[in-house]
Amino acid sequence: MTNAFINRLHAQAHRPRHVLISYLSVSLFGRIMICCAVLVSLLEVLALLEQTTPILQRHLGARGLMLYVGLRLPFLLSNTLPFAVLIGALVMLTQMTLSSETATLRAAGLSTLGFYLRLAPITLMLGFMGVILDDQIAPRSELALATWWNRTDPTPENGHAFWFRDTGRIIHVGYVANGGTRLGAVDIYTRDAQGSLTGTLHAAYAEHTSAAGWSLHDVSSLSVQSLVAQEHAPQASIPWAMTLSPTEFIRLAADRPPISARLMLARLLGRVPSNDTPAYLKAGLLERLMRPVSLLVLLLIAMPVLYIPPRTGSRSWLPVWCLGSGLLFIVIQGLFRAMGNAGLIPPFMAVLPGLIIFTLGALSALLRNETL
Repeated sequence: MTNAFINRLHAQAHRPRHVLISYLSVSLFGRIMICCAVLVSLLEVLALLEQTTPILQRHLGARGLMLYVGLRLPFLLSNTLPFAVLIGALVMLTQMTLSSETATLRAAGLSTLGFYLRLAPITLMLGFMGVILDDQIAPRSELALATWWNRTDPTPENGHAFWFRDTGRIIHVGYVANGGTRLGAVDIYTRDAQGSLTGTLHAAYAEHTSAAGWSLHDVSSLSVQSLVAQEHAPQASIPWAMTLSPTEFIRLAADRPPISARLMLARLLGRVPSNDTPAYLKAGLLERLMRPVSLLVLLLIAMPVLYIPPRTGSRSWLPVWCLGSGLLFIVIQGLFRAMGNAGLIPPFMAVLPGLIIFTLGALSALLRNETL
């Protein structure tokens, strides 16, 4: 009986803390979801303004419009999540401060650190949701969108040409058609272990069937030995030992599509053909790993609005400064990432400096307000 009574007392003592965490988490989550919905809706409308004419010209109709919107949704959600976390946190904390909820909680003994620690779990959860969107959902939806768009293209020969590496070969593809099952103007350059050219092959087009796999048509080739080129007889059709599926060629033809961490690692280790640089892949892996941490930094940047002076109220410029700082953080992270993609700085320098600089800046602002 005594142990049961003591356990009940402990449960009652901890209940207010759990209630406060639930209240703050639900409030923050709701505002972030509203911000996500508004931002994604605006981006969808802007995308439709650009793509409605091509969709209707392909006679895809209203169903094509709805399919485009649905397949584009995960990618837009992933990209707008940092902005939504920043704006949602600013709105919630500003409303709590102006309505004296913050003052009441401070009088009850809740510090700024306590606010942050009670908002951190929902922010981390959203960060992991963002990682799942980036790593699993968005790559699949974007690949499905690119495949559908390519399959319905009436003029695929005007499509995007691209290069990629496949072990000792460098391959150029003129365009992709029929959802990836037909490739136009395929050029294959083979090299030895020292990187010297050993042969070239040109095919007018390549086709894929489920039964026979890939085959090259209208083939001309030559081999190079001791700096002497020897041309071979043209061939009407030959099998092509290519392990990539038609959808993978759609992915290679796209301009920097989102890909999973597993595919990044496979490309980085040379297990699958790739058209990305090692610097781009390393920076992408590290950025995906640090996605929850970046959302925690954005939450920290929003925390100074808890110090809005009571007399100032809604006329305070503090939310504007916090919003500007958060947007600057997102821009700086994008700038560092671009330099990392280009190989100008190491991958860890493309991700970590912005997190460290803005974390220290936000902590300095909070400590300054604490001492005023």
